[in-house]
Amino acid sequence: MSKKARGYLPAHPYWRWIGGLLLLLVVIVTLLPSKRRVERELAIDARQATVFALLNNFRQMEKWSPKADGDPNARIEFFGPPRGVGAGIAWNGQIVGQGRQIITGSEPYSSITSIVDLGGGSNASVSCQLQEIGNATLVVWSWQRDYGWNIAGRLFGLIQDGIIGADIERRLASLSAFAEQLPRADFSDLQVEQILVEAIEIAYLPTTSIPEATAISEAMGDSYFEILSFIDEFNLKEAGAPISITRAFSGSELMFDAAIPVRGVTAATPRTSRAVKIGTTYEGPVIRVRHIGSYGTLGQTHEKIAAYLAAVGIERNGAAWESYISDPTRTAETELLTYVYYPVRDPG
Repeated sequence: MSKKARGYLPAHPYWRWIGGLLLLLVVIVTLLPSKRRVERELAIDARQATVFALLNNFRQMEKWSPKADGDPNARIEFFGPPRGVGAGIAWNGQIVGQGRQIITGSEPYSSITSIVDLGGGSNASVSCQLQEIGNATLVVWSWQRDYGWNIAGRLFGLIQDGIIGADIERRLASLSAFAEQLPRADFSDLQVEQILVEAIEIAYLPTTSIPEATAISEAMGDSYFEILSFIDEFNLKEAGAPISITRAFSGSELMFDAAIPVRGVTAATPRTSRAVKIGTTYEGPVIRVRHIGSYGTLGQTHEKIAAYLAAVGIERNGAAWESYISDPTRTAETELLTYVYYPVRDPG
């Protein structure tokens, strides 16, 4: 029996042409590169340390570039450490989809890399390289993805630059606007510790001074003399270095407590009836900064601490204080050691 009699029809040339075209398309797509990279850059008018801190912390990133922007029902979760390697964010929403991002590399204050898990074994890598340009920071933000043998992915790679590039540009603009309104002090040289401190008893004297180094020094000297006289009068013992606790600053007047840690306080020790009073210091989480040098430059250190707290997103929780470890009569001014303490809500 012939093929025609069996119901077989010769292939129409049209279908042969379609099949050949599809085969050619598959060959072309497989020849497309599997890896695609999108890169954008922007100079931001902010210190490099500030920009780094905003990129190194997903909780801070949510303030200037919310992951669920436009998807109010999306769920956002943070995991791992608050910043640096291991810090992560996960999202799940109808519009933004589902995914996770984890910081895998963090080099202060120049480089941050992360992996974006898009689900189904599909990952992308993100890199932010920072370079100081005067008082500004150049940020080079790149996105890279390997589509492997995913034909649809390789085709998407042809238009990826326009779509993902626009998203990077939007994020860089938001980062710039946020960073440029933060304090401008450069805190990259701060020696910051995050610790817990216990309350200690102090003899203290509320003091005021105009905000000028010589005047503050004289006011402190007079106050410490009174405190030492009080300590001698009531048989107390010095239990640590002198401190000063900042209470208020009006611009024309600085109000602080000059204080000396003490031990030996009893029920008979007057606590509030004298000019010098007995009290206790703050107890809880703090950041502690090591300051070496003249007392006259402590103001600059406080400015750096304020910039640091704002950039990393740590909230203050009380009055700051300074502890004067070195004896200024025996130590060169350039070698004076002072510890500066700031109570915080989140020591993270």
